[in-house]
Amino acid sequence: MINCPKCKDEMAEVTYGGVTVDRCTGCQGIFFDIQEHEELKKIAGSESIDSGDPMKGMEQDEVDDYNCPKCGVIMVRLVDAQQNHIWYEACSKCYGVFFDAGEFKDFKEESFVDRLHSALTRGRN
Repeated sequence: MINCPKCKDEMAEVTYGGVTVDRCTGCQGIFFDIQEHEELKKIAGSESIDSGDPMKGMEQDEVDDYNCPKCGVIMVRLVDAQQNHIWYEACSKCYGVFFDAGEFKDFKEESFVDRLHSALTRGRN
């Protein structure tokens, strides 16, 4: 059993489409091992694993000091390249990622506005 990097509650395994992730029993954040979030993004209905309250998830953005629940390395905050309003945490050692409650649903449901913004800003960097 691992503990949540944000609220420190226990995480429980949740499986969808053959992919098992760890979801916090407290804040409902989700830890994905390497590329699991990308695998689940492609599976219809997988957003159902993100059952937490997005407002509570936003409160977790205030937490700045967190270690990877799998390997203990300090995680870094990243911004999703396609949807820059989504901030998530990533581990530089095991490549796991942590989404606060509501972030995986948002990540999965890229909107027309998100796609338009991405298209307009490509090549400006």
